[in-house]
Formats: sequence, C-alpha cells, structure tokens
Amino acid sequence: MNEKEQLVLQTIKSNPFLSQQEMAEVLNIPRPTLANIISGLIKKGEIIGRAYVLPERNSIFAIGGANVDRKFHIDGSVQHGTSNPSTVTESVGGVARNVAENLGRFGNDVKLITLIGQDHGAKVIENESHAFINFDYVEELPDLKTGSYSAVLDRKGELILAMADMSIYDYLLPPVLIKHEAALSNAKCIIIDLNCPKETVEYLQNLASIREIPLAIVPVSAPKMKNMPKDLSGVAYFIVNRDEVESYLNIQMKNKEDYSNAVSTLLEMGAKNVILTLGEQGAMAGNKDGIHHFEAEKTQEIIDVTGAGDAFVAGFMHAVLNEESFIDAVNFGQYNASKTLQSNKTVRQDITAEELNNWRNK
Repeated sequence: MNEKEQLVLQTIKSNPFLSQQEMAEVLNIPRPTLANIISGLIKKGEIIGRAYVLPERNSIFAIGGANVDRKFHIDGSVQHGTSNPSTVTESVGGVARNVAENLGRFGNDVKLITLIGQDHGAKVIENESHAFINFDYVEELPDLKTGSYSAVLDRKGELILAMADMSIYDYLLPPVLIKHEAALSNAKCIIIDLNCPKETVEYLQNLASIREIPLAIVPVSAPKMKNMPKDLSGVAYFIVNRDEVESYLNIQMKNKEDYSNAVSTLLEMGAKNVILTLGEQGAMAGNKDGIHHFEAEKTQEIIDVTGAGDAFVAGFMHAVLNEESFIDAVNFGQYNASKTLQSNKTVRQDITAEELNNWRNK
C-alpha cells in the first residue's frame, strides 16, 4: 500500500462508521480521490464492501490435490510378473485435501482450492469432505477427470507401487487463484502442494511475501519437485521428505550429518523453517535458532502408511497456528502421523478439536 492508502485504512480502523464525506474532511482530501482510494483497498482485500468491514484472518487455505484413492492390499507375499490375490478399498485423498481434512477435524476453518471433474470421483470427494472442509472455492472442469491415486500395499501396509493421474492440476494456474485474491490476501495461512504448477507456487510465494501470510509448501513426490521454486524466500514452512530433498538438491544423503546439511542448505535458500521427515529415523528440522534431530514416535502397529506424511503436516501446522513452539509443533506432527499409521483410513476418524490440549497435558 502507498502512504495515502495506509492513512485511509488507519482512519477506517479508528472509526469505520464515518461517511466518505466525513472521512474526506478529516483527511483533508477531495471526496472523489477518497472514493478511488477506498475502491483500491476493496480490490486488494484490505476492506470488505461499502460498509468498510475489516477482514479477519481466520481461514486456512489448502491448495492442490483432491483425489480418489484406491488401495490394493496384497494378501500374501508379493509376486512380480503375475496376478496377486488382493482386496481393494476406495477412499478420498490428495495431499492438500488430506491436510485440509485433518485441520478441519482439529477444529480449524479450512477452505480448499482445487480442480475436479464432473464425475463420480468428484461427488465422492465432496460427500466425504464437506463436513470438515469449505468447498466454495473448488472449481469444476467438466471435460477433465478428477484426480486419482492407486497404491499397492504389502501385507504389512508398506507401499510397493503407486500410480497417479493428476493431469487436471496442470490447469490449476494463477488465473484460478487471482479470482480469489481478496480472500487469499487475508488468509491465516496458505498451504500448497506441488500438484500445482510452478507458476502457481511462485504466484502464492509472492502474494504471501507481500501480505505477510505464512506459506507452507508440501511436496507430493520426488518427480513433482520440478514445480518447486529455486528461491525459497517467502516460504515460512517447507516440509519435505528424504527422496524429495535428494531430487531437489541433486544430492544423496546417508546419515544425520547429511540430513542436517540439507536442512541448512534449504534455510540458506530462503525458507524460514524446514522440516525433513525421515520415516523410522524421525525428522531433522531447523530454523534460525538451530537444527535439531527428532526421534520417531513409537508406533505399536502399522496398519497403513498412506496419509501419514499429510497427517504430520497437519499436526505441525495446527500446533504452529495455535502458538506452540517450533519443537513442540514438530513433536505434535509426529504424534498425529503415528496415530494415522495405526488407522486404516487416510485421515484418521478419531481426531478431535481438543486433541492438542489433551496431548499437551499428558
């Protein structure tokens, strides 16, 4: 904002019930000039409508994938090159959608921006998600198929192979988001997954920097790292796994020193906070206050690994947004991931709005 816009906005904050004529007299500027300034502030999302309502930053925006997930659970030992007896389950998924549902179940106001087709998959996603996620910003593309993800799991629940049809997200470009720029400009937080094209990530990176909105980037897979900007300035939280970091930085990591060096490199590239998740080896996380290794949360029984990474992201972000310390937020993310590993659902169904308080008071 320029100096005049800041002055007008401060006057509205002091007394939002002033008429334009009264405000023009207080500021000693012509009323037509004031009207133009107010119109610009409305377009920028600084005020809402003619009543000069000041927007509140209460909503989390999750942007990216919303898919139909199909899981093939092999009954016995995996046999390559032949048919394997298995059972099939269908559920809803997508990194952004999974994170959004976790956060919604935690009691947050979450809005999803994604693209879906006009098909059975789209109906399944909305029916399964609407209780926890606001779908007002979801856009339908009737000529394209809703995203889908198919995973083959062994009898221990470990992933053997995954196949994804995410071509619809090639159309999740900046013009889709620009239509909602006023709302995005007043987000409490923005979380984007790398199903989105690189130009969309960069658009949000710039918006978040200008508006001072916490931006979290969550990669989907190593191949999707092509959508990651090289400059990480404006990225408040970069939450990434080992394969994705190796692909992004073109390195190989073998030990804790390598993990720590990778986190340090990502911080030097501009990210404010970096969390490198390492599965059974826990996590390496850092910011300007230092880099720390976190042991993995002990899990009695792993039923299904699907969704555990998204659960970590949601648990971490929920804790951060509730003003927990960085270290406690990482620990709560690990807790939520561990609980999800013990569930046969991509998003566990027993999350409550009191979960963080209960965890804190253990």
